Amino acid sequence: MNPAPGFKKYPNHQVSTRPARVRVEVKYQGELIADSRRAVEMHETHVGKVVAPVVYYMPREDVRMERLARSDHQTHCPFKGDASYYSLTEGPENAVWSYEAPYDETAAIRGLLAFYPDKFEISAS
Repeated sequence: MNPAPGFKKYPNHQVSTRPARVRVEVKYQGELIADSRRAVEMHETHVGKVVAPVVYYMPREDVRMERLARSDHQTHCPFKGDASYYSLTEGPENAVWSYEAPYDETAAIRGLLAFYPDKFEISAS
């Protein structure tokens, strides 16, 4: 068991995941970096109010991994766990993140990749 400590401290905070059921494309300056019909979408609310936009997490098989380089940057979320980062080669640094060993409540995103919407064009249709 690896429960998230954030939910004990903030019981009104909710993080939910579900299959996206849409095609998600990620582009950088017009170049297709990721294309998936198997993305997982994450919703985050606190006391019923949205605290973050929908985030799409994509399987690595649907991402052009040769365009990414692992960086040393890391962050911690009390609801999801420790995030590791990737930079786009010849592009923005620390622009992609992944939870390799997320807390139990967010196990659905284990090893999937998410992209910062201010650094990539992300479309879902």
